[in-house]
Amino acid sequence: MVKAITSGFTQIRLEDFVDIAIIAFFLYKLIILTKETRAFQLLKGIAFLFVAAIISETLQLQTLSWVLNSVLASGIVVLAVLFQPELRRALEHIGRGKIFNNGLLQNFKPEENEIVSEMQLAIMSLAKRRVGALIVIEQRTGLGDIIATGTRIDGIISAPLIENIFEPNTPLHDGAVIIRDGAIVAAACFLPLAEDIAVARELGTRHRAALGVSSVSDSVTIVVSEETGVISFAREGKLVRYIDQKALHDLLESIFVGKEAAGTLNIFKRRAKHEK
Repeated sequence: MVKAITSGFTQIRLEDFVDIAIIAFFLYKLIILTKETRAFQLLKGIAFLFVAAIISETLQLQTLSWVLNSVLASGIVVLAVLFQPELRRALEHIGRGKIFNNGLLQNFKPEENEIVSEMQLAIMSLAKRRVGALIVIEQRTGLGDIIATGTRIDGIISAPLIENIFEPNTPLHDGAVIIRDGAIVAAACFLPLAEDIAVARELGTRHRAALGVSSVSDSVTIVVSEETGVISFAREGKLVRYIDQKALHDLLESIFVGKEAAGTLNIFKRRAKHEK
């Protein structure tokens, strides 16, 4: 397969440029559609295999080339299974005539320090009143598939907005808030639950959900317990509980401002091995 592609560059016609441009356009749209999901990481892995196959073909590494070509040849069926949600979403976009819409939002966002202040104020207030909360902060791994399960907000981060979302008996209080690029993009989102039976027995649904999403992504999830008002955060599939105001501030600052707070990182390393 790769050999056929590389040999095709010997004679290039005008039609070939048009052909390549069309393929490039659809590849670009595929990347845009999957960029906001966890499947984007898998797509990068497939691209790496494709490049490796071309290199092995060029260097005439026959065994490696055969293995990689076999994997890529059967990859279409695998992709259809693994990318089923993304393919469905792509077809929906085409059906709605939105294939040319890049979907980029132009929002005015507050400064990073203001985000830290507003989130800290909201979380401490929720904890004081023992109002349950679940806030997921997206990092490099896209959470578009999780965002799709909730209600789009696309709002500026503010303490009143966060508190109103989690106010009991309101339409959006049951579920997670997703924060991306300094904005609240969705609320009432469903998260995957931790599968560890021991963890499931000990903790509530919010904590299990925080552990679940942190196990499948690099997100940071903050939890407020409605029973005790205790603040916790989950990262890398591990849970740290009993976070005070200073540790919360350091955590938020390390995420939004980029200042690595040694105190919070030490707490995470020290407690992670005891609390999962």
